[in-house]
Amino acid sequence: IPKRPNTQETFEVLAGAELAPAQCLWTTEASGSVQLRMDELCPEQPITVYQMFTNSVQKYGKLTALASKRGNKWEKVTFSEYYHLSRMAAKGFLKLGLEQFHSVAILGFNSAEWFIAAVGTVFAGGIMAGIYTTNSPDACLYVAKDSRANIIVVENQKQLDKILQDKLPHLKAIVQYSGSLKEKLPNFYSWEEFMGLGLEVSDQELDEIISSQKANQCCALIYTSGTTGSPKGVMLSHDNITWTAHHASRAGDMQPAEIRQESLVSYLPLSHIAAQIYDLWTGIQWGEQVSFAQPDALKGSLVDTLREVTPTAHMGVPRVWEKIMEKIKEGISRCGYMKRKLVTWAMSVSLEANQRLTKYIICFTVYHYSLVLQKLRAELGISNCVKFFSGAAPIGNETLQFFLGLNIRLYEAYGMSESSGPHFMSGPKAYRFSSCGKVVPGCRYKLVNVDADGIGEVCFWGRNVFMGFLNLEDKTKEALDEDGWLRSGDLGKVDEDGFLYITGRIKELIITAGGENIAPLSIEDAVKQELPIISNAMLIGDKRKFLSMLLTLKCTINPETTEPTDILSLGAVEFCQRHGSQSTKVSDIIGGKDKIVYQSIEEGIERVNSKATSNAQRIQKWTIIGKDFSIVGGELGPTMKLRRPVVLQMYHGEIESFYRE
Repeated sequence: IPKRPNTQETFEVLAGAELAPAQCLWTTEASGSVQLRMDELCPEQPITVYQMFTNSVQKYGKLTALASKRGNKWEKVTFSEYYHLSRMAAKGFLKLGLEQFHSVAILGFNSAEWFIAAVGTVFAGGIMAGIYTTNSPDACLYVAKDSRANIIVVENQKQLDKILQDKLPHLKAIVQYSGSLKEKLPNFYSWEEFMGLGLEVSDQELDEIISSQKANQCCALIYTSGTTGSPKGVMLSHDNITWTAHHASRAGDMQPAEIRQESLVSYLPLSHIAAQIYDLWTGIQWGEQVSFAQPDALKGSLVDTLREVTPTAHMGVPRVWEKIMEKIKEGISRCGYMKRKLVTWAMSVSLEANQRLTKYIICFTVYHYSLVLQKLRAELGISNCVKFFSGAAPIGNETLQFFLGLNIRLYEAYGMSESSGPHFMSGPKAYRFSSCGKVVPGCRYKLVNVDADGIGEVCFWGRNVFMGFLNLEDKTKEALDEDGWLRSGDLGKVDEDGFLYITGRIKELIITAGGENIAPLSIEDAVKQELPIISNAMLIGDKRKFLSMLLTLKCTINPETTEPTDILSLGAVEFCQRHGSQSTKVSDIIGGKDKIVYQSIEEGIERVNSKATSNAQRIQKWTIIGKDFSIVGGELGPTMKLRRPVVLQMYHGEIESFYRE
């Protein structure tokens, strides 16, 4: 692997391309431009978002692009209409005073308006910046200030109230796209009023701005979750987005609409790179039909939308796949005895067949499986789904094995905001159990500081590597080495066939007082696999004499607040019953009240410890927290990834009690 492609060769490839002058691979200025990482692996001509969209409109103009459910009716927008609505939005932003390389911040749940506002911002020469709907007012205002937002698009009054809590220096207008306006404030517009403003701006004015855009300039900001400090604005160029939307999706076998129109449901936060590249930009690139879930999707309505849409591909974060797994298990447990035995048998044979990759057994199993579980699969809305993706966080082996038992392979995507999403992809042509797949064609990787086991830090190179962190030169230099390779901060190894396996994260690496390096993920995953009553497991032990663990129990979720309740999940109750306990609530168990469950957990931890490679890797103490981790509780981030520094702070007392003499 070369340190970096020859600069002279790069400029020869770029000859004739419409690019802004650039002296460096990175910048921290919103108006800056960068050299592109073009070489023989990815020589494609760079294009802007506008060029990508016009190419798609020519091919897919009459196909449905967006579908939104209003009341009981699905309203559909074609690609041609989507394009014209995005132009109207762009004109509206110009009328409201959007300046070049200033942002439009979008704060709301996934919708056609979210998409149109995002694309319209880019057409108008601005930078689109999504804000998580779960953010506190302070976190929302931080993004708006940092991105120099001229306009903020909010979903409803709840999100608007967050913005109105402080004055923003660059803000000129606010647009609300859902719900009625409580009061008419100056420079405050409904979506209908906003879209009407575009009539006052000429096509010529917009076209001049569009024609001035270059593929190596910034058009989008993705803000990191800020678990280890203030959120950082990841600057993505037109080329980052258009190149990744084209190549990463094909690595996952997403089909262009001229072959077969893909259908998907948009529900994960669009302010995160995973959903944004998968739903928004790839949707435009390949002519996909994107149907929007209801805002309460993760409170339980997602399955209803899936049933109606029956998508061809579906992406979820690991926590979503775990919830689907639990729902399926509940459905199976309600079956009669004979049917339940038949399902369990079919799943065990399917799992074995998939792990052996024996086609005869798979075909035989699929026949019986389809008879037994076809109804259940249809009830979940995945009867037409042929591709299932998981991303944004590591997924446990228990979940992977469960879905293999249903003859469903979960294809893992691995990357980061700074790589415009996936740098490695699994798919029908590149799959291996518990692997993140192979590097996306056109991208490169290398492992640095490799140890005796072949594990090293994964580093990225490609057209998908970001421009830099907005206004953060030191952080940008930390993220990129002197040759321009992106450091992932993740530890991994690659097998002889090029499949990547992530083993941990450098920042999460536990270094015990005795100097032993321990990656927590594999131990946490082993505990959850051994003990199906456990929802979350977090290993403790950095600079400590021994390892300890915080555990939470699986429970039901309040559908209104999404908070974990005190009621154990059906699977957790069954675990208790199998071991002779009558507990039905978390409060029945914690504090050592249920000695049977505590003994069962202790035995499960001992089974995990028996496989430890050294005494230092054994869990010596553990405790059960009274409430499961959640987004609202603060322990999980917006994509339900464990926020370890937050948990360490929140449960400081419990942790310190492990280590008192």
